Amino acid sequence: MALDARTLLSAVESHAAASGFFAHINGAHEPKSPPVSGLTCAIWVEQIGPARGGSGLNSTSARLALFVRLYAPINNTVPDSIDPALMDALDWLMAAYSGDFELGGLVRKVDLLGAYGEPLGARAGYLNESGTEYRVLTITLPLIVNDLWNQEA
Repeated sequence: MALDARTLLSAVESHAAASGFFAHINGAHEPKSPPVSGLTCAIWVEQIGPARGGSGLNSTSARLALFVRLYAPINNTVPDSIDPALMDALDWLMAAYSGDFELGGLVRKVDLLGAYGEPLGARAGYLNESGTEYRVLTITLPLIVNDLWNQEA
């Protein structure tokens, strides 16, 4: 079996789009230019490696961690509205990731509690991009993919 990264990233992007919270969604890479306006979501690969303790006898399951970053511009926005808007979107995504989230069978599960590494979680911060400041929430979305690589004896 091979990692179908394009399909996985597209599935996470489509899922975020279905939330209805985002004016723009940037899939498959970390943006190098500022989002246009409104809430923006970007998705990219953060880390991949074996899911230790989660592999079969002759195959290796993988832990694929994605970053899902939510952006809100600070300029020209009522300051008290920024975090509530970001938190509403974050809450929707985290509830879905915590539920039965398998991306249509593409992954075994989300590593909610960190059995294979860093657990599902989000960090708040600020990002300055091309002279514009953004409030951001960056979700670590750890996905466990079954039997990805064959092991040789």
